[in-house]
Amino acid sequence: MNPQEYQQFYDKVGKVNGWDFSHVKCVSEGVKWDFLNEVTKICTKSDLLLDIGTGGGEALLSIAESLLLLVGIDLSSGMIETAARNAMKSGVPNVRFLQMDAMKLDFPANFFNVVTCRHSDFCAKEIAKVLVNGGVFLTQQVSEIDKLNIKEAFGRGQALGTEPGTLKNRYMAELSEAGFTDIQLSEYNATEYYQTAEDLIFLLKHTPTIPDFGQNELDYHILHKFIQDHQTEKGIRTNAERFMITARFTGC
Repeated sequence: MNPQEYQQFYDKVGKVNGWDFSHVKCVSEGVKWDFLNEVTKICTKSDLLLDIGTGGGEALLSIAESLLLLVGIDLSSGMIETAARNAMKSGVPNVRFLQMDAMKLDFPANFFNVVTCRHSDFCAKEIAKVLVNGGVFLTQQVSEIDKLNIKEAFGRGQALGTEPGTLKNRYMAELSEAGFTDIQLSEYNATEYYQTAEDLIFLLKHTPTIPDFGQNELDYHILHKFIQDHQTEKGIRTNAERFMITARFTGC
């Protein structure tokens, strides 16, 4: 998928679902952290937080009481529409959602105490502009061999064929160049068990793991064979590989 195709995909998914996977039944083994817990650990009630690639805002709304003000941005208009609806339903008063390009942050300099980004692209130099001196950036990202057995079964997939570690190495180098220090890396490769075929189909239809999944009838034949090959007593087995970077901005 090229950038335009990703944008169209996220707009479509965003209007319907946002990033709400709460009803998907999946058991995970080997997960080393919960990203939202890691975020709240370093926040105080007086902090201002910016969340890049906020999706439907579900995560941000769930931690709103931990901070003074939270701003979520997303390039997808569909995601922001869903986030606005979720905010209205929640009645949470200290969260704002804006459509904005992460590559050009339109905020005052040194405005936020914390910037977060989960499973979305970011620009280290732009984040450095809007963080206070001593501010913290946290990101969780999907590694190249995430859902590897699924991507191999389909012969296509997000980052399939890319050298493992490419994304984390790039991001760590960019953060260092932008003036971040105390750059910490954590990683895990967990095993996931999707409980039903419907749970796995929902994942594939609402994430870019397999580009254009379901548009060709052959995809469902491949999926049927994949489920037969990877069905276990615990569920349909695949993997979730993640890395998390924490860095503090101390100036260039």
